[in-house]
Amino acid sequence: MMAKKTGKTSAKEKAKESGGAMSKRLAERFRKLLLSQMGELMGKAEGTVDDLVTDNENFPDLTDRASAETDLNFGLRVRDRERKLIIKIKEALKRIDDGTFGICEVCGEPIDHKRLEARPVTTLCIDCKIEQEREEKMRGE
Repeated sequence: MMAKKTGKTSAKEKAKESGGAMSKRLAERFRKLLLSQMGELMGKAEGTVDDLVTDNENFPDLTDRASAETDLNFGLRVRDRERKLIIKIKEALKRIDDGTFGICEVCGEPIDHKRLEARPVTTLCIDCKIEQEREEKMRGE
């Protein structure tokens, strides 16, 4: 069963206790990675606004209109996911600033660097994430 946060010990305190604080050099490497990802996403977001303004065409054929609306809806869903990722990136940057980046929010153990390389916005170690997904599957989420 996954350990629950009790609010008594912060992630920063757990990091100090476990010796899991990340080196400044490594933290800066992740900061640059996150800032690069955020820059890419922000550029795409600006493109979406331009697309919404310029793609206001009239389609006499209903099939063409439906296809254009489907494409627009798909694009908007993608941009919404990107917007949520930007929020997660900003939260990860705050964790770098406060010294809790790379520390699992649930168990307080260091998150493997390979996992952080693959998903730098993660807040859970792989064991806690697997347990979380198992619980979600059991609840039918």
